[in-house]
Amino acid sequence: MIYCICRLPYDVTQFMIECDACKDWFHGSCVGVDEDDAPDIDIYHCPNCEKTHGKSTLKKKRNWSKYDTGQSTDIKAVQNGSQVFIKELRSRTFPSADDVLVKLSGTQLTVEHLEQDGFSEPILAQKKEGLGLAMPPPTFYISDVENYVGPDVVVDVVDVTKQTDSKMKLKEFVDYYYSTNRKKVLNVINLEFSDTRMNNIVESPQIVRQLSWVENYWPDDALLGKPKVTKYCLICVKDSYTDFHIECGGASVWYHVLKGEQIFFLIKPTSANLSLYERWRSSSNHSEMFFADQVDKCYKCTLKQGQTLFIPSGWINAMLTPVDCLAFSGHFIHNLSVEMQMRAYEIEKRLKIGTLTPFPNFETACWYVGRHLLERFKGKINGLLSFSFVHASRFRPSWNTKTSFQKT
Repeated sequence: MIYCICRLPYDVTQFMIECDACKDWFHGSCVGVDEDDAPDIDIYHCPNCEKTHGKSTLKKKRNWSKYDTGQSTDIKAVQNGSQVFIKELRSRTFPSADDVLVKLSGTQLTVEHLEQDGFSEPILAQKKEGLGLAMPPPTFYISDVENYVGPDVVVDVVDVTKQTDSKMKLKEFVDYYYSTNRKKVLNVINLEFSDTRMNNIVESPQIVRQLSWVENYWPDDALLGKPKVTKYCLICVKDSYTDFHIECGGASVWYHVLKGEQIFFLIKPTSANLSLYERWRSSSNHSEMFFADQVDKCYKCTLKQGQTLFIPSGWINAMLTPVDCLAFSGHFIHNLSVEMQMRAYEIEKRLKIGTLTPFPNFETACWYVGRHLLERFKGKINGLLSFSFVHASRFRPSWNTKTSFQKT
């Protein structure tokens, strides 16, 4: 297809903006719109539509933080994910996640351990040995992802500067990744690959498979397809940023860095923080406000190559990629965080957030777990009744037994 006043085909390396009137797309360089200024535009009209619909309009700016006085400011808001934002974020200091991380070896991370100590704090495994985690060899890279998944598979790609998503073929993204002059910061965070050949060389941690409701309670003959949420591939280029979010369905999530490293910003899901998050996320200009400034503590965790991180249900987190990174991840809901999962899901429903990593059929998964528990409960009740019946029969009179009485 051809676009713009130049009538040239779409080029992923060039910034484009959509006209809100005619819905056509235009190269910023052709219509005089700088990419860094685009987030400030509320309604855009192309040169042709300006004649009938008027000039483009800008968003109203407001400075909102934990200490906001409600007064307007002339300071231009910084778009989360922009080059200015990334530079400022890199220069800031945060409390170390060592204050909240639970560090365990693969052999220590068991169901019994979590049932005893709980799973309310992030867990870091510095080596994958003992996790039951299968990963490709260290020589595996982005071109291998294309080979195993397929070059024509369409993937969701996030434009980090604008925090918007679009679709392109995996081959196109790989070409962008290997290009020497990346004009944009593009990010793939939800390449679900369970139906591809890559599924055969990647296995989620054993603890995930043991806890997951979907893996353990979803019937093979269910009318609805089993949610595919446990195997994602993340291809993140340097300076990629994913803004603060709670995983859909309040799911817990695991991350393993195969190459490079990833920085996580972690916020506890206290009642106060969840309320602040909902308020922030429902604001029309939340992408111009750094959520960590509104809470008391935001912890910084650098996940290095070969390490695995488990983030519990409800934790509010953001990600920054300091160097090109190839990672794998997955979501799972389970018995250890039922209350938080439900609370996060209610927040998600109220916010009506569209996301690239949804938890499909979440309510159905809960229903299957409920059915499983009901069947177990019925089995125990029936077993108890059977035991009581047999036990009582030993002591009741046997009315069929003849009793002889001696005459006196």
